[in-house]
Amino acid sequence: MPPGAVLLDLQEQSLVGIASKVVDSMVKDGQVREQDRAQLFRALLLKHSHPKQPASPSDPLLEGEHIEMETFSVTQERDSAENAEATVVLVGEAQFLEKPAMAFVRLKDPVVLESVLEVELPVRFLFVLLGPSLPHMEYHEIGRAISTLMADQEFNVAAYLAESRSELVTGINEFLDCSIVIPPCEIQSEGWLRSIVQFQRQILKSRFRPLERQGGKQPSETLGKVLPSKQQEAGDVDDPLRRTRRPFGGLVKDIKRRYPHYISDITDALNPQVLAAVIFIYFAALSPAVTFGGLLGEKTKNWMGVSELLVSTAVQGVLFSLVGAQPLLVIGFSGPLLVFEEAFFGFCESQGFEYIVGRVWIGFWLILIVVVIVAFEGSFLVRFISRFTQEIFSFLISLIFIYETFFKLFKIFAQHPLLKNYDYLNSTAGTADSTPKVPHPNTALLSLVLMIGTFFIAFFLRKFKNSMFLPGTIRRIIGDFGVPISILIMVLIDFFITDTYTQKLSVPSGLSVSLEDQRGWFISPMGLEKDFPIWMMFASVVPAMLVFILIFLESQITTLIVSKPERKMVKGSGFHLDLLLVVGMGGVAALFGLPWLSAATVRSVTHANALTVMSKGAKPEIEKVLEQRISGMLVAILVGLSILMEPILKLIPLAVLFGIFLYMGVTSLNGIQLFDRMLLLLVPPKYHPDEAYIHRVKTWRMHMFTLIQIVCLVLLWVIKSTPASLALPFILILTIPLRRFLLTRLFTELEIKCLDADDAKVQFDETLGEDVYDETQMPV
Repeated sequence: MPPGAVLLDLQEQSLVGIASKVVDSMVKDGQVREQDRAQLFRALLLKHSHPKQPASPSDPLLEGEHIEMETFSVTQERDSAENAEATVVLVGEAQFLEKPAMAFVRLKDPVVLESVLEVELPVRFLFVLLGPSLPHMEYHEIGRAISTLMADQEFNVAAYLAESRSELVTGINEFLDCSIVIPPCEIQSEGWLRSIVQFQRQILKSRFRPLERQGGKQPSETLGKVLPSKQQEAGDVDDPLRRTRRPFGGLVKDIKRRYPHYISDITDALNPQVLAAVIFIYFAALSPAVTFGGLLGEKTKNWMGVSELLVSTAVQGVLFSLVGAQPLLVIGFSGPLLVFEEAFFGFCESQGFEYIVGRVWIGFWLILIVVVIVAFEGSFLVRFISRFTQEIFSFLISLIFIYETFFKLFKIFAQHPLLKNYDYLNSTAGTADSTPKVPHPNTALLSLVLMIGTFFIAFFLRKFKNSMFLPGTIRRIIGDFGVPISILIMVLIDFFITDTYTQKLSVPSGLSVSLEDQRGWFISPMGLEKDFPIWMMFASVVPAMLVFILIFLESQITTLIVSKPERKMVKGSGFHLDLLLVVGMGGVAALFGLPWLSAATVRSVTHANALTVMSKGAKPEIEKVLEQRISGMLVAILVGLSILMEPILKLIPLAVLFGIFLYMGVTSLNGIQLFDRMLLLLVPPKYHPDEAYIHRVKTWRMHMFTLIQIVCLVLLWVIKSTPASLALPFILILTIPLRRFLLTRLFTELEIKCLDADDAKVQFDETLGEDVYDETQMPV
């Protein structure tokens, strides 16, 4: 059989146009001779016979030729005339052809083809197979096989979503994996046939049951019990999320899976690429640590600030690199945790509780919660978190970043308004190095310039990284260090403007806490200046559950992204072990007044990309990933040593950090399909891009899905803006049952797969206009 032509998303509205494209493709592929083009084109347009209705000798198609046509519905809602679509299968003998010619066509939009079907149904797929009479070639039987294949529910969806020939072949292979072949021999007993029926039911249950309900089992495992093969052995790769149904079974499996590679985790670091990755990731980790540290000090009135965040990042980062199951994860502070800290600080202030002591009891409960979750192998719950929830979460955090940036700028303009004259300053001390007690001239304008300048430099350097200018190596160096470069430039500008005051980053000297006069490095659980209420010690379990939800969401989804099969990592991951370490270390850190951390998505993906070894050639492919523990440990140590840079850090204006905050908010919107679909609400359909969720789903249905997400987003924003903001993670979790139980009733399976599919591809630095932000839907 020839490989055949595959035409996907063909934009034709008539049988003539379709036939013309099919013939052109067959001639181009060498399936058909140029001199047979006209005759083949005529054969495809003439009247065909249905297999149940033999061709009439008085109305021949071509002399000596016969082509059969079979039609059927290919949608799940087959009884609904509105949603029914058809596939046309054309098979037959054409003696003028030298060899069989085959084509598979998927139309971009379903089309009603006149005089082709007995009823007016839109046609989506066409299959053509024509050729000379050959021994062992039954065109009619092949047509029946294709009809059966297209009628299959799973292959139906695969054909709708396929973007290439290989994806179609994969769909056929999956169909064959779940097919039962009866050998051509005499059946000795009818009971044997009845046993096949029962076995087939088990296969169908395995095939159609969602993966999470199977406990991670693949359909090939069921077949493998009867027909063991190499394919089954390949499918028996240990799934880190598969439940053992034993206490701490998942944790034990993580240790057994990952720790045998411990020696190679050290030796694999003896590579120059690891050193280059350490330098790059150090700046990638230091910039958000300083930014979030400054903002954390603003939100908590310096109960925790830059020094605490740098120490926490260093200590927890070293421990995680040495003990963790996926050492390529970068542990750091993030936007969702900052939002929670602000909400909890506001709650404690309003109730008269000591904020830093309340965090200690949250830490105790965090340790207890994570031990229980790991004991019951709760990490498998990450399978239920779909793109629907991730994108609402990410979009909310991006909005908070952007809103907070302009809110802080508004406060600066309120404290230092633009006045006609500042005569009172002549008798009032106030320089750029002191904090003025009255409005200072040009402070607001300079803060605006610093913020906007930082944002635009970082943003355009990131865009420059994936542009077509300069060699790729130089572009990547400039783009990868875009954030530190923008901070450095703006700090220098502020430094040389000596006559204008700007508020600077508050950093204590040496290894000191941010509030030396009120707290030390150890926090007494019973209270600092007054006794902590006993009832609040137990009630802290509620905010502890909310913190756990945030860390669970970020860390587990980040592990999923970093461990994608496309990256070709071979040492495995450990969801249970990593969760226990991250949450457990955060619980202990609270006892020392340090922030809890989580796996930082963008930083972790960037770390993995920096350690990826690509093959040489015109089309580079992944050879391997340098999976080792040294780079993460060195980065954490360097971040910790950065606390000695206190004289330099004190020169950074807060307005510069606001610019980085704005940068993180805007860039986090990339890769969020929800944001793209919100823009499409204002775009006419004829200008919509070529995406599966656009062309496989009706426009009004796509907009309805988007509006549901917007309603959830507005609800979360309202809750965030009220005293009930602590409940934000709990309300976010409610979007999971909303997606699983309500949306499945409002949308078909195909629509859900298009709109809520995890179709983000692994991005590397060579793709024009794309980067790691396009790969992840999680917040920075």
